[in-house]
Amino acid sequence: MTKRLSYALAAAISFTVMSCSTTRLLPEGQERLTANRIRITNPANGMNVSEISPYLKQNATGWSPALCIYNWQNGKGKGWDKFTKKLGKPPVVFDSTMVAASIGNICDHLEYIGYYSSSVDARIDHRRNRKVRVDYNVTLGKRFPIKDISYELPMQREFIQEFYADTVHSTIKVGDYLSEDALEKESARSATALRNRGYYDFSKNFFFCEADTVSTPDSASLHIMVKEYTRNENKAVHRDFNKYTLGKISVSYPEQLRFRPEVLKQLNCLKSGDLYSERDINTTYSRFNSISLFNSVSMQLTARDDEPVVDCDISLQKGKIQGFKFGLEASINSNGIFGISPQLSYFNKNIFRGGEILNVSLSSNHQFKFRDKNVKSNEVAVAASLLLPRFIPFPTRLFNGPNLPQTKINVSYNFQKRPEFTRNRATAQFGYTGNYRRNLFYEFYPISWNLIRLPYIDAEFAESMKKNPFMYNSYQDHFDMGLNGLLYYSSVGNNANPKVTNWYGRLELDLAGNLLSAFKGAMRKNGLDQGLIIGIPFSQYVKVEASVGRTIVWGKKDGQALAMRLLIGAGHAYGNSMSLPFDKQFYGGGANSLRGWSARTVGPGLAPMNKEFVIPNQSGDMKMEANIEYRFLMFWKLSGALFIDAGNVWNLGKAPAGVSDESYLRWNTLASSIAADWGYGLRVDLNFIILRLDLGMRIHDPARTGSKWVAPKEWFKNNYAIHFGVGYPF
Repeated sequence: MTKRLSYALAAAISFTVMSCSTTRLLPEGQERLTANRIRITNPANGMNVSEISPYLKQNATGWSPALCIYNWQNGKGKGWDKFTKKLGKPPVVFDSTMVAASIGNICDHLEYIGYYSSSVDARIDHRRNRKVRVDYNVTLGKRFPIKDISYELPMQREFIQEFYADTVHSTIKVGDYLSEDALEKESARSATALRNRGYYDFSKNFFFCEADTVSTPDSASLHIMVKEYTRNENKAVHRDFNKYTLGKISVSYPEQLRFRPEVLKQLNCLKSGDLYSERDINTTYSRFNSISLFNSVSMQLTARDDEPVVDCDISLQKGKIQGFKFGLEASINSNGIFGISPQLSYFNKNIFRGGEILNVSLSSNHQFKFRDKNVKSNEVAVAASLLLPRFIPFPTRLFNGPNLPQTKINVSYNFQKRPEFTRNRATAQFGYTGNYRRNLFYEFYPISWNLIRLPYIDAEFAESMKKNPFMYNSYQDHFDMGLNGLLYYSSVGNNANPKVTNWYGRLELDLAGNLLSAFKGAMRKNGLDQGLIIGIPFSQYVKVEASVGRTIVWGKKDGQALAMRLLIGAGHAYGNSMSLPFDKQFYGGGANSLRGWSARTVGPGLAPMNKEFVIPNQSGDMKMEANIEYRFLMFWKLSGALFIDAGNVWNLGKAPAGVSDESYLRWNTLASSIAADWGYGLRVDLNFIILRLDLGMRIHDPARTGSKWVAPKEWFKNNYAIHFGVGYPF
């Protein structure tokens, strides 16, 4: 059954991506624009093709499955044609008039960014099968470095002082190249700086610039003027630049919203009588917006007619206060083991009437094999988290920035029953979370503990584990107490489904047992000289995991992207521990890892599958993984993907006496111990959620005897896995 499902999925995807004619439906005399090529004949530093291509008037579209579907029409104009038109994508019909328009657009842009008298030559290449490619050869024009800068300001002493005090921050310096783009950006920056100093109604439109490129050969003398009228007004208009103060400040929200007013007072940075500052306005907006209870925050600023005072009205609109969320992941591998992981969660964004967020979730993981009741594993977890919009124990008024740190408390209980053992796990964390500006996010838990109890261990399993002391120690009751944290950087902020080129970096640290080790001398000990807490050895280890990813998006209308990820992590037990607890070890495989394998079925190293586990539970002290995935739009909201995954987990250090070191990281066997797969998948992008189905096939399996390479004829013979997930894998 599973093999048939795999073949059906492979056939369905292959059918939609097969080649076809893309000009069949074009009327006689029309051609399809297949590509625009841009070449810079005299490249300059800081200039590349990607900056010019957006200014083409007619964008070409490459081949895509949607283009093929559009051309499946039979010309009868009935149901089938309507269906293919709706799901498909029509070809771009070449328009020769757009070539001249593109040339003008490119030249205007180049002049705007400082390349004066640039030229563009276009060559139209009429190709076979009524296809056209246009080559644009761009010759960059002359650039003028700025020789000197002078200013002309209104005769207002205080304004002159404020203006010149800010010029140290100017983005235009002597020696920079002259460009209208740079002048506009500097005008906007300077105007913002002056608004932060009280000049409420000042804008970049009061700036006028003149450049003399004649008097001094090959350079420019720049003269910057600030006038009492804007670019859209005439000289007859005259005004003084006054500093404004804040007047009446009001905050309103729906009457039915039960919210503590003192919380709003703590978030508000504005005070009547203070000097107006746009920075303070934006900070207050960001602080109110950080309370996710509010669906929208609007600030209305009104200047009084008779005095330099600005009144501010803040209006808050509530969003959805509480609700439920449901998630699901599923997989099946070539051995017929099914896995399903449903999750149900409840949230309340105003649990204590101060914007506190409570999340309670119930999740489970079930693995089983049809017609074999002995192959099953069940795991159930209940978790709760409370996010408080303040930094306990300090008052909010001590923090002046737009991004307030928040306090987070997590508690959870997990029960797992496998044929080899039964496990209970209780965890609790207290810490802080927040972000710096809009790109850097952090979580830090100075208090974190875990209690692991294994009330049942199968006798045969326990006896087999004794052959390897490190493995045996991993499956014992233990107590963790330490700290952990996370740093995450994203070039697109907290956008979970960005449509633009982006990259991210992630660093996690888990440190346990060091504080307890200071009191080890006063603790009771077991036979291995391990310090005991409530009769259980405490764990002592350090674990670090880092990953970096980049997604390159191009052909936005075609939905094409290339996503890449590199991950490395390692853990080391020391002091009171012989090995990492098994719940802290790394594993590979699954919907977001090596997709040719189910979760926990890869490695460690060259080791074969551990037969002591009825359901695989392979893990190690270290993990390295690399992934690359090509994504493309097919039709409607359906996208396809081709991917390659490579990596593994390994044990670190020296193998115990009598134990093979095939599971350990050794540089001479590193290449042969890399697991690799390839595959393809389908994605349904519903904007608010992405549903994903992936088929991964192994191409290099370190656990195989003899040759590690898997031939194509063997891909569907116990060497594949199918995964269903929500969201992109990375």
